[in-house]
Amino acid sequence: MITAPQLRAARALLGIDQRQLAGRSGLSVPTIQRMEASDGVIRGNVDSLMKLVSALGAAGIELIAEGSVSQAGGRGVRLADRPGDAPKPPRTLSRRQQTIRAR
Repeated sequence: MITAPQLRAARALLGIDQRQLAGRSGLSVPTIQRMEASDGVIRGNVDSLMKLVSALGAAGIELIAEGSVSQAGGRGVRLADRPGDAPKPPRTLSRRQQTIRAR
């Protein structure tokens, strides 16, 4: 769902500290610290993870999952067009576009 490096990068993009993220998400500072100290994908209470992801989305962060369409591939984060925008579903290419890209 979200990795510790993605969480740290999202905070950096927003220019907020752990305390501010805790306030926006309704989580405690120690919970944010534990999540950021995780190795790889953050594991924890589903409710807490949903609060975190929702708070980041409301602030304009779009999470890029493994295997999602992006120029460089891999996981990441990016600012959405406008804060609160829902992430856009990946665009599907027609067979013709896929063939052209494969060349």
